[in-house]
Parts: sequence; structure tokens; C-alpha cells
Amino acid sequence: MAARLVSVWQPFFLRSEDLTAALDAATELEGLGYSRIWFSAGFGAGVPPRFRDILDGTKRIGVAPGILSIWHAPPAEVAAFTSDAERTHPGRFLAGLGASHASMVEAKGDAYRKPYSKMVEYLDALDAAGVAADRRVLAALGPRMLELARDRSAGAHPYFVTAEHTAEARAVLGPDRLLAPEVAVVVDPDAATARATARQYMAGYLELPNYTRNLRRLGWTEDDLTGGGSDRLVDAVIPWGTVEQVAAGIEQHYQAGADEVAIQVLNGGTATVFPARAFRALAAALI
Repeated sequence: MAARLVSVWQPFFLRSEDLTAALDAATELEGLGYSRIWFSAGFGAGVPPRFRDILDGTKRIGVAPGILSIWHAPPAEVAAFTSDAERTHPGRFLAGLGASHASMVEAKGDAYRKPYSKMVEYLDALDAAGVAADRRVLAALGPRMLELARDRSAGAHPYFVTAEHTAEARAVLGPDRLLAPEVAVVVDPDAATARATARQYMAGYLELPNYTRNLRRLGWTEDDLTGGGSDRLVDAVIPWGTVEQVAAGIEQHYQAGADEVAIQVLNGGTATVFPARAFRALAAALI
């Protein structure tokens, strides 16, 4: 496994219309020692320009989409962006690729068929365009997609997973591939309000078959998956509590085999306000 990395996953960087605020946050995260900034690429064509903005506005920190939808971002455009980023900012841009979800793809008017085959075709196109395998990762959950991530990319970036899944993913990926799960957290020691915040976030994901199928495969029941998630599921997916308790929950993923954890803070910020206080405290605890 690679050296332990602590990263940030935050939709703020794409959703904020204030570029100066986004660059100020990115610069602070870089200074705090975070290794990479992950944020959604949305569902438009190509790579949003905000990824270039963050690369140009910082010096060291990595930048990665989590994720680029292979149904919406043409491989030629992703290849061109990745190649240019590697030329101007060597080693700092990592293209996160994912098959997304049927409901989201079909809402855009596309047919969601054979996502595994679609990913293979997409990787073939990136290969033909000269994108190195170590400049891409897959948003893999199940064993088959994890195997593809192992064989044809730098590794995997699972989203909405437990530490148990991280252990299973490491077993599939082997010791030499990057495993960088996203882990959402709530820095709040009150059980009632912390779990309420977690459930508000989890509700939408528990309606997406890709995630519920993965949880069922790990042994979670229908009772766990309804009503925004059982307390047991909330606690397994979303570390909450004091900074120290949240750090301990994140540590479980490292102990399970993660090289990098991309932390998403669910409280203390909005689409236009970055939760800086929480990331400062977590940096002090983890980095």
C-alpha cells in the first residue's frame, strides 16, 4: 500500500460561484497538509473548468473529480484535460471515473445499459488517447468493477461505504493499488442532531440501487435501509461525534486497508460556505 493520505471531498468547490472563496479554501487545505481535493464533476460534457482553476491556484495539492460520469463526459475531452493537466501540473490530477446511476443517466435522456461494458469501452478510448492507467481511478463498489479498477487504473474511489467494504475492496485490489474511499462525517457530539444530519444526507443515497445493493451484499437488511437508515447503519457509514470520535471512525478505514480517506464534512458548511473549522480540527487530529 502507498503512504497514508488524508484528503477532502466537498461539493462546495464545484457549487460555489465565488472562485476566490474556493481558491482560498483550497490554499488553506494545502497548507494544512491535506493530500487531495475531490469534488463532483456534475453531469455536463467534459471536465468542469473549476478543476483547472484549483490546479492553477494551488502548488502541491492533488485534484480529482469524484466522479466524471462515463455517460456524459466524452473520453476525448477527459483525455485532453488529463494530458494537459499532467503536462502543466505533473502528478496532481487524477481522473475519477464512474458509471453513475440509472435514474440520473436516464433523466438526461441516455440509456443506462451494461455499465461494466461501457466502462471497458471508456478505458479503451482513454488508452487509445494515451492516458496512463495511473492517472485514473474507478468509483468501484462491487467485486467485478473493483477487479477492473485493479487491472486498468491506479485503483478505486468507493463512495458511501463502511469500513467493512474498505477491507473487502483492499482484498480485491491487492496491495499495490490506491484505495481512496469517501467518508462523510458529522462533527457533532449530540447523537440526536448528528444522526439527523447524517440521515438527511443518506436518504437520497438509500434510494439508489447501486448503493443499496452493495450494502445488502455486506449483510445489511431492509430494516437497516429504510427510514433514512437504522442507527446501526448511520453509525457504520457516517462517523459522528467529537473531532476525536470522528477521527477514530476515519481511522477504521485506514486499519481496513485504505491508503487515502476523502473526508466529506456534512455540517458547518453549505454549497457556498466551506466548513473550514471542521477541516482545521480534523487536520490537527489526523495529519
